Amino acid sequence: MGKLWLAGLVAAGVAGCSQPWNDPYPDIGSGESVLFESFFEKPRHLDPALSYAANEVEFTAQIYEPALQYHYFRRPYELVPLAADAVPEPEYLDAERRPLPANAPAADIAFSRYTIDIQPGIRYQPHPAFARDAGGKPLYMNLSAQDVSSLESPQQFAQLGSRELKAADYVHQIKRLANPRAHSPILGLMNEHIVGLAAFTERVKQADAALQAERGRDAYVDLTQYDIEGVEVLGDHRFSILVEGQYPQLRFWLAMPFFAPVPPEASRFYQQKALRDRNMTLDTFPVGTGPYMLTVNDPNRRMVLEKNPNFRGEPFPAPADPEAASDYPVGQTMPFIDRVVFSLEKEQIPYWNKFLQGYYDASGISSDSFGEAIRVDRNGEPHLTQTMARRGVTLKTTVSPAIYYLGFNMQDDVVGGDDERARLLRRAISIALDYESYIAIFRNGRGIAAQGPIPPGIFGTQDGEQGINPYVYDWDNGRARRKSVEHARELLARAGYPGGVNEQTGEPLLLNLDTPATGPEFKAQLDWMRKQFSKLNIQLVVRATAYNRFQEKLASGAVQLFQSGWLADYPDPENFLFLLYGPNGSVDHNGENVANYDNERFDQLFRQMRIMDNGPQRQALIRQMVDIVQRDAPWIWGFYPRTYILHQAWLNNGNPNAMANNTLKYLQIEPQQRLAKQNAWNDPVIWPLPALAGILLAGLLPGFLVYRRRERQAPVVKS
Repeated sequence: MGKLWLAGLVAAGVAGCSQPWNDPYPDIGSGESVLFESFFEKPRHLDPALSYAANEVEFTAQIYEPALQYHYFRRPYELVPLAADAVPEPEYLDAERRPLPANAPAADIAFSRYTIDIQPGIRYQPHPAFARDAGGKPLYMNLSAQDVSSLESPQQFAQLGSRELKAADYVHQIKRLANPRAHSPILGLMNEHIVGLAAFTERVKQADAALQAERGRDAYVDLTQYDIEGVEVLGDHRFSILVEGQYPQLRFWLAMPFFAPVPPEASRFYQQKALRDRNMTLDTFPVGTGPYMLTVNDPNRRMVLEKNPNFRGEPFPAPADPEAASDYPVGQTMPFIDRVVFSLEKEQIPYWNKFLQGYYDASGISSDSFGEAIRVDRNGEPHLTQTMARRGVTLKTTVSPAIYYLGFNMQDDVVGGDDERARLLRRAISIALDYESYIAIFRNGRGIAAQGPIPPGIFGTQDGEQGINPYVYDWDNGRARRKSVEHARELLARAGYPGGVNEQTGEPLLLNLDTPATGPEFKAQLDWMRKQFSKLNIQLVVRATAYNRFQEKLASGAVQLFQSGWLADYPDPENFLFLLYGPNGSVDHNGENVANYDNERFDQLFRQMRIMDNGPQRQALIRQMVDIVQRDAPWIWGFYPRTYILHQAWLNNGNPNAMANNTLKYLQIEPQQRLAKQNAWNDPVIWPLPALAGILLAGLLPGFLVYRRRERQAPVVKS
C-alpha cells in the first residue's frame, strides 16, 4: 500500500502537462483566447465625466466609443471616425449665426458649429439598466438593499437588456460634465468654448441644490429635462456642438472618453442608493458600446474585460506602409481576443518574472531589468539581448508625445528677462546640461534630446538639420552635435559671468533649482545636475520639496529654475505651445505657463496658429514660433521620452500608439503557442521526487521488517 501511495505522489508531480504547474490563472487556462495584462495602481474613476488618468483610460477606452478615434498606424497622429460617419468639419457663423464661407477672415467668425452624424445600428452592451417589463417600464428601479445583497456585478442581474446608440446619449454626456456632484476636470475649459455650457452649469447647480433641500442627498437631477444652448439633438443619429469663435481642437476632445456616450438609463439606474452602497456605479461598472465590457472589478486583485456580444465589429485598418499590409489581418473583423484579464502587481520583480515565465503577454522594461532585455549599440540604438531574441520576444518602441524640461522663471532677476545678457546666460546653461548623457545614464537610452517644445509625431516638428536648435547644437556629418562647453563658457563670459563669477560684484554665480524629486532614488540624478552646472563653475542649490508645495511655488513664482514636464492631452502643437503663451502665465494668470514667458510676437503668432487647420501656412507659423523660443531659451528643452514595450512571440499586431488608448481590439493571441511555451519555460524539476521516495522507503523498511517479524512469531502460551 505504501508503494502505491508513493507512486501516486510521483505521478502527480509529472501529470498536468496541459497546464503549467505554477500557472497563476488556474481558473482561466492559458489555451483560451485571453490576453493577460497587469495594473499597478487601482483606477479611481471609470466614469467618463471624471476619468483623466492613464491607468483609467486603459479600461474606459475599450468600453466607451467617442465619435472619433486615432488611426492605429498613421503618424503624425490622425483622427478618423469611430462611432461617427466622418470627422466633422466646422461650419463658420457670424455674430448673427449666419453661415460664412470656409475661407472667411478669422475676425468675422463668431461661432463654429460641428455637426456629428452617428452610425446607425450601434448597440449597447447587455445591462440591467435597459431591462424592461412587458409594459416597457424599467425592471430594476427602486431597488432595496435586500434586492442586491448577493450581487457583485450588474452582469449578475437576472435580466439584461440593450438598445441602439442615439445621438442624444452624446448630448447627455456633455450635460453630465456640468453635474455639480461630478466635478469633471474639464468643465472649466469646456465652459469657455461650448456656447451655453456655463449657463447650463449654473442652472443645474441651482436645480440640484433645490432638490437636495427638498428630498435629501439621494435626490436625482434628471439632466434630460434641461437644454444647453449650443448643443442640439438634430435626429436619432445627429447632433451638433456650437463653440465660441474658432476652436479646431474640439475634434481632439471628440476622441476622448469625456465625450463618449452615456445613456440616461444608466444614470438613473446607478443613482439608486442600494447600488451605490454595493459600490455599483458608473465609476465602477461602465456602460458602453465598445468592443469590451467590464465584468469583474476587484481592484485589489483582478479586473476583467470580456467581449461585448452586441459589438458590431470593426475592420482592421491598413498600415501606413502598403508593403507592410501582408503582416497584418487587414479587413478582418475586430476584436480578436475574447477576454482581457488584468492582475494587480505591486512590485516590479515578480511582474518581470511572470513575463519571463510567459504569464504576461507584454511588458514594459524597468531599469532593474533593462540589461537583461536590451543591449544598446555604439550608435545608441536599442536591440534585444540574445536571451530575449531566442525566446521570440519582439521590441516595440515609440517616442511619447511628451517633454521633460528644465525651466527658467522669466520673472527672476538673474535668469529671467528679455535682454541679451539673460539670453546668453540661459543659452550657456542649455549647452552645459548634456541631456544625451542623462538619457544614457538614467533612462538607459530611452529618450531623444529635445530641440524645442514639440515632440516627434506632432504636427509642426521638423527632422534633420531644419529641426535642430542652432543655439545649442551644430549639424555635423548628418547628426546634431551639442556645442562645446568652451563655447558655453564664452557665452557665460559675454553674459557678465566670466568663470562663473559676477564681474560687477565679484561673487560666484549661485542658482537655485526647485524640484519635486524628493526620494533617495533621485540623489544620483540631482548630483548629476550639480555636476553639469559645475562645468561653468556655477554653484547649484537643489531645493527638493513635496509635490503640492512645489506646485504652490510654481504658481507664486517663488522659483528660479525648476524641473517640469508635459504629456499631451491631444496631438496638436497648440497643446505644447500654449505652455509658453503669455496670457497663460502661472503667476499673473494662474495658467500652465510656469516659466512665465512673455513674448509679444510669439503670442501674436500663437493666436493665429491655434485656430488654423494643419497645412503649410500653419507649419510656417509654428516654425517662426519655435525659432523665437529657441532664441529666448525660456526652457532647457530636455528630452522626449521613448517607450519600450516587449511582446511575446504569440502576441500579434502590436503597434505602440501613445494617443490611441483603445488598442486592445487590434491585438491577436495564439493561445496554443503560448501554452506550449509556458510548459517549456516552467518545466518542473521532478528528479528529487523519486529520490525522496527512495529515502522514505529506506527509512520505513526496517520498521516494516520488524513489524512483519513480530506478526509471524508464534504466540507464547502461559501454563
